[in-house]
Amino acid sequence: MLFDIGPLEIVVIAIVAILVFGPDRLPEFIRTAGNLLRQVRRMVNNAQNDLRNELGPEFADLDVRDLNPRSFVRKHLLEGMDDDDFDKPVSSSMDLMDTPQRLPSGQRAPYDPEST
Repeated sequence: MLFDIGPLEIVVIAIVAILVFGPDRLPEFIRTAGNLLRQVRRMVNNAQNDLRNELGPEFADLDVRDLNPRSFVRKHLLEGMDDDDFDKPVSSSMDLMDTPQRLPSGQRAPYDPEST
């Protein structure tokens, strides 16, 4: 599927385009839209190549999609994690920090004079 558009949506878009632009002007419109899309792709590719050239050989394998914060987090933090990992209870020392523990009555809280 192209851009998450199904075949039914493509048919509806084609029918609306024929109604809006008419069958005579539709081929001209499609040709103009195709040329515009080619120019935009060429500009994006040139911008990516310029960015790679300016950054130098250390960043030759740079993928511009990695600069998107969502894909960065997904790639570096969530890669390899299953959905089941989020459902499992976490058993670590962090659990002790999340739930405060009550001291027995009469016992004083720990105090570190160097921390204040």
